[in-house]
Amino acid sequence: MRNSLIYLSIILFTLFLSGCGGNKKKGIFMPTSSGRAYEILVVIDLGMWERPAGRALYNVLDSDVPGLPQSERSFRMMYTAPANYDATLKLIRNIIIVEINKDRYTEPKFTYAKDVYSAPQSILTIQAPDEETFKEFVEKHGQVILDFFTRAEMNRQIELLETQHSDFVTRKVKSMFDCDVWVPSELVASKEGENFFWAGTNTATGDQNFVIYSYPYVDKNTFTKEYFVQKRDSVMKVNIPGAREGMYMETDSMMTDVCPITVQGEYALEVRGLWRVKGDFMGGPFVSHARVDQKNHRVVVAEIFVYSPDKLKRNLVRQMEASLYTLRLPEKKSLQGQPAKEQSAKTEK
Repeated sequence: MRNSLIYLSIILFTLFLSGCGGNKKKGIFMPTSSGRAYEILVVIDLGMWERPAGRALYNVLDSDVPGLPQSERSFRMMYTAPANYDATLKLIRNIIIVEINKDRYTEPKFTYAKDVYSAPQSILTIQAPDEETFKEFVEKHGQVILDFFTRAEMNRQIELLETQHSDFVTRKVKSMFDCDVWVPSELVASKEGENFFWAGTNTATGDQNFVIYSYPYVDKNTFTKEYFVQKRDSVMKVNIPGAREGMYMETDSMMTDVCPITVQGEYALEVRGLWRVKGDFMGGPFVSHARVDQKNHRVVVAEIFVYSPDKLKRNLVRQMEASLYTLRLPEKKSLQGQPAKEQSAKTEK
């Protein structure tokens, strides 16, 4: 049975990875968490997992990551019955615990815990009095679940970037834009332009890129999809040309979405979409943050984009996306390893 094989592979994989760690919390030795990024263990009654309530949670975790050119699920799922939730499985980095009990709960809610059995670790418990209430709650708050674990993974990547980032890119961005940023140390190639800087790497697993550019802040209409696409295309046409004359990077406006978010307590425009090279078959996903530098009356755009044909791109994009949250504008203090976003799923009724 496919599910049984999946469960067996979970145990073998976690046994292989669990090992001993070097983390300490409150003076007590904590083992290093096991599992891969964007992988979740669901602790749930196996019968419920196959019923509508369990399928509702499955559908949330199985939903597509936005802004990618091909379908990729948000998380890789593993599951186990509560009776089999042993010391080995408790080391996994991302865990969802399902608790259904009509005697203990009168309404559904989320609770969360961090670094309980290992570090880094995030555990989200979903409590409900019955399966129907659970199903409705999960369907209504599916985005909360996705955001909770996505942010946890982003924060882990930012913590890694604090000690393993490109000093060259950090210095270059500081000298050109008076901004601080951390990007992966693998980004070794670079190019400069007028109020423009690009850094990238070309490896067998995928081409990851970071771009930062700026332009004068005009008015609030700056933060619209139409204005952003026009400005991005004009910048990329000049600075990222194709292999032959007439080729250049452009934005697929039909596949671009914008959303206002908060970064380090201030407004930012998040843009997700697809890029392509005009006159060629090259293309891929990108994520941009457009922010106002009030000190210098300008808009600073930080962007990551990936070129990885015929390969999965979810982890490549999310790994690079964490760098966008490390960008600090001139009026901000220097980087202090701030988290990607505030955890917003502490308790929700």
